[in-house]
Amino acid sequence: MTIGKLCLIKIKSITWLIIYEENMSSKFLIIGSNSFTGSHMIDTLLEKDCQVIGISRSKEMNDVFLPYKWKFKENIRYSFYALDLNHQLEEIKALIKREKPEFVINFAAQGMVAQSWLSPEDWYQTNVVSQVKLHDFLRTCDFISKYIHVSTPEVYGSTNRWKKESFDFNPSSPYAVSRAACDMHLKSFSLAYDFPVIFTRAANVYGPGQQLYRIVPRMMMCSELKEKLNLQGGGLSKRSFVYISDVTDAIFKICMKGEKGKTYHISTNEQISIINLVKLFCLNFNVNYEKLVQISDPRLGHDDAYMLDSNFIRKSLNWKDKVNIEYGLEKTMKWVKNNITILKKLPQIYEHKK
Repeated sequence: MTIGKLCLIKIKSITWLIIYEENMSSKFLIIGSNSFTGSHMIDTLLEKDCQVIGISRSKEMNDVFLPYKWKFKENIRYSFYALDLNHQLEEIKALIKREKPEFVINFAAQGMVAQSWLSPEDWYQTNVVSQVKLHDFLRTCDFISKYIHVSTPEVYGSTNRWKKESFDFNPSSPYAVSRAACDMHLKSFSLAYDFPVIFTRAANVYGPGQQLYRIVPRMMMCSELKEKLNLQGGGLSKRSFVYISDVTDAIFKICMKGEKGKTYHISTNEQISIINLVKLFCLNFNVNYEKLVQISDPRLGHDDAYMLDSNFIRKSLNWKDKVNIEYGLEKTMKWVKNNITILKKLPQIYEHKK
């Protein structure tokens, strides 16, 4: 991110061309900075000498979930603000006006499919109403070069073939409906105002630092703590699992060279059922599958498969996934084992916050 400058100096009728380097780091705003992918995105950007501002509704989590603190506790190029999109929008707007970020990457969303059935209004408030208010402000900010909206494959519903990027949605839960609605709203802003939005939809992301209620760290924690892993619906749903560093690499490429108004799928080309993922883990780490797993009924509104065709980002931005599932599981398990003393004291299930 370093740009060379030219300087012409004239001494005794001789003009000298001097080239010198000046650090001209781009400024990024990460909304949802405490999220798994958001925190890793901060780490990636800091490694590239970018200036980063993080916003999340809660204070920074335990360092074990914040990879940008694993290498160095403090970084002068990163500033964090605990601001809630639902309740502190005016403060967020004032911060954005003051800092004038060139790139905005929005990871903020109320997640979790099963829980979205219990109080769907919370999901619509966070994922639609508050987002619309934010976007209506952002469209007036002429200093924003690109706005990266991190969406989800769940907007498509269950797919039985490799699906290309589109707005052909078929959501099957309040969570998925809320995300689809926000995507459609942003598409209208792109068309009406030329708002510089770019959409990303990633497969199942995993890696060190992921929240413990997600399937990969959850099966590892259950193994370490000698607890049962509950597989809803027998774990027959199929997913693509993409390692976190491959995802942040993709998002950075999209920031630098992505085309405004476009959607980019970030996914591997392989599918694996949840049950086979667990069996692969048990095989590679000498864990007794029968002692680890218990089967339960499928969750309401579950989708059988998300199959994302990622050829567009591979061809247009020269991206590819580099970390295979075996190595990714090894890296994640190493994180779990190295931090088990801390992790076992932390919540193992999702806790809903309004």
